[in-house]
Amino acid sequence: MDANVFYPILILILFVVEELYILIAERCGIVGCPIERSSHNKPTIIGGGIITWVSMLVYLSTHATLWQSYGLFFAGLTLIGVISFIDDVREVSISKRLIIHFASIIMLLFQWGIIGETPWWYVLAVTIVAIGTINAYNFMDGVNGMTAGYSTIVLLLLTYINQYVLSTPFVDAGLLHSTTLSVLVFSFYNFRNSPRCFAGDVGAISIAFIIVFFVGRLILQTGNYAYITLLLVYGVDSILTIIHRILLHKNITQAHRMHLYQIMANELGIKHIYVSMLYATLQALIGIGLLLIPASWDYYYFIIALTVLCIVYVIFMRHYFRKHNE
Repeated sequence: MDANVFYPILILILFVVEELYILIAERCGIVGCPIERSSHNKPTIIGGGIITWVSMLVYLSTHATLWQSYGLFFAGLTLIGVISFIDDVREVSISKRLIIHFASIIMLLFQWGIIGETPWWYVLAVTIVAIGTINAYNFMDGVNGMTAGYSTIVLLLLTYINQYVLSTPFVDAGLLHSTTLSVLVFSFYNFRNSPRCFAGDVGAISIAFIIVFFVGRLILQTGNYAYITLLLVYGVDSILTIIHRILLHKNITQAHRMHLYQIMANELGIKHIYVSMLYATLQALIGIGLLLIPASWDYYYFIIALTVLCIVYVIFMRHYFRKHNE
């Protein structure tokens, strides 16, 4: 199908599916209610990010020749999406979720073609990093527009790299376009002061799984690990928050409101969409910088950007908690 016909049809399908999902979710009570660790103050439908999976299904179903190249990826996406949706409806134990996440990542590794081709320790390291990244991405989904805005920036950067930077695309362009459109449609419902729905685990984790797949393909094809810079803002907030909680002798598996973005939105009262715009803009600037510098400077740029973000995080946290304790 011609792209000029397919993408408008896809957008229409995604809007229809989202509206139908919201209607069904309202009747079935698939709603996130405010609790102590929440960043919202009224019951809101969760699971709206399910249209990301729908976009993949529609695209692959209309491009049958791609199943051999992306079938395992989609199977992993479906598996992790199902357990995440169940977790949105009723709580699933951490052990069960981790087992499913591990199985989904194994499918991802087979699709990447690294199992059997690389040492076992490399496969293990990639598995741990992938699972950690997906869960960290989910933890960062706490305020209106955060997942939608940040993911849009990452996907646009990946699309530019795929089309203009590399001589050989690292992934089918249609997968990138379809995912980006699904996130933009979701943004219409979520990137607002009073969102109609949240992504839910099914949305945040599915988007994270897709982005991990894309970034992994990019790194494996180019051999350039500096492309992890495309996820640097989320990575710094997630990892340093974990370290902070460990230093405070907190249980890192329990939900909390200690991420920098949560403090900005909840404790400092900054509007959610402004916080989300800040994170998206910061990642956009860092990503554009990576594309503008000479390739030989990629790793130096990564180290500099990482250092600056860590310093900003530490200064902000020290200032906030000192004032809070006073």
